[in-house]
Amino acid sequence: VQLQACGGGLVQAGGSLRLSCAASGRTFSNYRMGWFRQAPGKEREFVAHISWRGATTYYADSLKGRFTISRDNAKNTAYLQMNSLKPEDTAVYYCAAVSRSIANYMFPREYEYWGQGTLVTVSS
Repeated sequence: VQLQACGGGLVQAGGSLRLSCAASGRTFSNYRMGWFRQAPGKEREFVAHISWRGATTYYADSLKGRFTISRDNAKNTAYLQMNSLKPEDTAVYYCAAVSRSIANYMFPREYEYWGQGTLVTVSS
């Protein structure tokens, strides 16, 4: 499956953005989806995960209540709604997909496919 992330940009602190991850090439509903981010000089970190049909979601503890992951299987797209953004949310955001059940959805190495990343910059 090919993944294309978009929706990043420059936003002021307190603002919102919605990222999209469009999938093509395979049946989208066969894939669990995750969002990760990587700030300059830091390791890639887990943001959120959603199950095949969207019934189950997981979030990084520090982001609960501000970020929401969702998906629309009819549109082959996953989303990440980000509210109350802070300067520390500045990073390149990546979407990722995996077709099998995984042991730990927080580990980047568990995912099989990755999008190219979209930059989110939050100004203070």
